[in-house]
Amino acid sequence: MLTLSFLVIYIHNMEGIIHIMKIQTATLLGSSENRTSTSVRVGTAQFFSGTDVAANAELVADYLRVAAEAGVQLVVFPENSNRVRDYADRDDAWEKCERIDGPFVTRVREACREHGVHAVVGVDLSEDPKPVVRIASVLIGPDGTIIHVHHKTVFWDYEYTLFTAGTKQLEVVDTELGRIGLLMCADGIVPDVPRVLGLLGAQIFCNSLNSRGPDEVRVHVPLRTLENHVWHISSNTVGGFADGWPWMGGSQIVAPRGEVLAGAGEEHEGMVWADIEVAHADDKNVPGFTDVFGWRRPDLYGDLMTPHADLPVASMLGPVGDDVPSKPLTVATLQVSWFHNTAWTITRAEGQIAHAAVQGARLGVFPELFCFRPGEVAADPAKAAEVSEEALGRVRAAAAEHGLWVVVNLVEKSDLGYHSTAHLIDDAGQVVHSYRKTHLDTEEQGWAVAGDEIGVAETAIGRIAMMIGNEVWLPEVSRLLTLRGAELIAHPANWDRAEAADCAATERTEENRVHLVSVNRLDSPAAIGSQIVRSDPFIPGQPVALMRYPSAQWTRHGFEEQLIQTLDLRESHNKMMGFHLDPVGTRQPNLYGPLVRSQGEI
Repeated sequence: MLTLSFLVIYIHNMEGIIHIMKIQTATLLGSSENRTSTSVRVGTAQFFSGTDVAANAELVADYLRVAAEAGVQLVVFPENSNRVRDYADRDDAWEKCERIDGPFVTRVREACREHGVHAVVGVDLSEDPKPVVRIASVLIGPDGTIIHVHHKTVFWDYEYTLFTAGTKQLEVVDTELGRIGLLMCADGIVPDVPRVLGLLGAQIFCNSLNSRGPDEVRVHVPLRTLENHVWHISSNTVGGFADGWPWMGGSQIVAPRGEVLAGAGEEHEGMVWADIEVAHADDKNVPGFTDVFGWRRPDLYGDLMTPHADLPVASMLGPVGDDVPSKPLTVATLQVSWFHNTAWTITRAEGQIAHAAVQGARLGVFPELFCFRPGEVAADPAKAAEVSEEALGRVRAAAAEHGLWVVVNLVEKSDLGYHSTAHLIDDAGQVVHSYRKTHLDTEEQGWAVAGDEIGVAETAIGRIAMMIGNEVWLPEVSRLLTLRGAELIAHPANWDRAEAADCAATERTEENRVHLVSVNRLDSPAAIGSQIVRSDPFIPGQPVALMRYPSAQWTRHGFEEQLIQTLDLRESHNKMMGFHLDPVGTRQPNLYGPLVRSQGEI
């Protein structure tokens, strides 16, 4: 790390009085060098911007100088790099912020032109009529030209009291470095904006942040990268006032498959850079898994474009009403999967049902295709369907005997072929709802027929929805179930990697505020346990981290262990993440057209 230093610049004002402006110079924290004839060198800088706009502009300019000396071609800077937000109200914000042709943006444009570097910089921009201020991300070319301006569409809590959300159609910009999509902080704590940019062909996400929570670096940035298989350059504010909640830093450069090439840490100001092969983002195929865009089902996603008032979720948006009573539901993870032989596995499942009922559970969930060895279904789906028919009958009988609702995923035979189907069985042993997996991975495409419905069951124990296995990686599935009124999503799982639980499943509850019960196989590739993520209600006074990072509980891997937890389904009616942010209700469906188009139509 280069040591911090300061430049002292003497400026005469019109009256001849000398002012002293102390400017912190750029610091290089680290790099990841892998230069080839086709690579692009990209960087991210993090710092805390004070109230001195001119000093902030000079700091950005200095980073661009250091970047040019290191051969960096693109640098991403934090949100509101122009100044710290000390605005008292909307009028004050409008007075203190500048126009797109103001001194801060002009100085950064000059520096880009002087050093021949692309920049993405966050700026709070005022516009007419007063008091409209946009939270903007400005992409500037190496000749100083403003290439594109993105207006943040989703705000973090207090920002709704000061700024006006963007309503422009989302765009991806074709540059000499590659196709760039701009997003900003809370744009990425929900799936819609990054997904649209990915579908529009973005190869690089440039994400300017101003976050005090740990969720950006640990969840949102890596997951939006993995979901869309793009390069992701994030830049966050770091540090701040000595007696205030610090900004988290954690700026990073992430490869399409989740590898962090360079990270700036969570404590120090400075810049990191890495060499990236931009074209790698065009390969959306994950070997042994699927094409992350190709397995989407836009034909099923119409509700993503439907106004919320016309959907079941309408009554669940915002804070929960006093008229919604508490709806406690005790759930159990029935963590058993194939062991020793099929007959014993099914017997153990019956034992799991009996034990969960004794422990006071009302609903139990089994893992994905629990009674089959890995690869067994694909090898002989007809035999698997026969075994499933027997297993379903025994599970239904056990559910009726012990008075437990059960979710079980088995192989179903129909006139169309074979399906991976999750059944919801009531406490009388009746199948009250079935879900045929709608999104099939590469292996499943060899034996299964995809279902055509993504629905929510209105039952005596609540509005229960189901998804299966690796559908946790698809933001569209949980989003649709949320819009259709789900209070709890039961998820028979087979985690393929730790991030499936730590990032994907956690995010599905964070972005939708719906309880999620994921029950994992004992032999899963990720070697981790089952997980229940709670739709935590917002409570005034919560630390930022708890406002955005839902709580979870886990079982141990490899044990037939049950986790018994009572969830209040009323909490899924409280969509608030803070005083002002509802991550579902603030969606702008009119901006999400690409979500319902096939790849050939985009």
